[in-house]
Amino acid sequence: MNHTLTRRTLLTVTALGAIALTACERKTPVTYHGIDLTGATYATDIRLSDPDGKERTLADFRGKAILIFFGFTQCPDVCPTALTRAAEVKRLLGPDGERLQTLFITVDPERDTPEVLKAYTAAFDPSFIGLYGDLERTAQTAKDFKVYYKKVPTGATYTMDHTSLSYVYDPQGKLRLALRHEQPAQDCAEDIRKLLKPA
Repeated sequence: MNHTLTRRTLLTVTALGAIALTACERKTPVTYHGIDLTGATYATDIRLSDPDGKERTLADFRGKAILIFFGFTQCPDVCPTALTRAAEVKRLLGPDGERLQTLFITVDPERDTPEVLKAYTAAFDPSFIGLYGDLERTAQTAKDFKVYYKKVPTGATYTMDHTSLSYVYDPQGKLRLALRHEQPAQDCAEDIRKLLKPA
């Protein structure tokens, strides 16, 4: 009698243990402050030049999270704010900040020469890289990212209207997030830290 009860108890405990183990193995869904783009089928790569004339693709930065922002160096507000935030995010990540690469893609290649781009990005952080293409390549890259930009005349010169989202790739080169312009640096850092965690 006791032997039967012991066996039943053992089977029950084993079954409960298996259920508990299955529950533990289920991953808690990750939530982000930014817009979750996991599984996106667009913006799969870039092919643009850096200020030294070297062609860059996402594969060049494999192993790092990549933050991409489209803008132009004569932007009075949105671009400086976005790049200042990117520098702050890098700082907030601490040692992991070295695993974040910020890329600034110009939508104004007519004025943003390699020299101008290099000086502009370095003013925010020496590790930031400015990228450019000719007008056709710029238009195609923006289209690939679903980014809007438009030249707007202002008297004798012009300014540029453009999308203000920042795009973030995980260390495997997959598009994962869009960070809103109004999202604070602390929230951005929390999102990127999640992407840098081992899978």
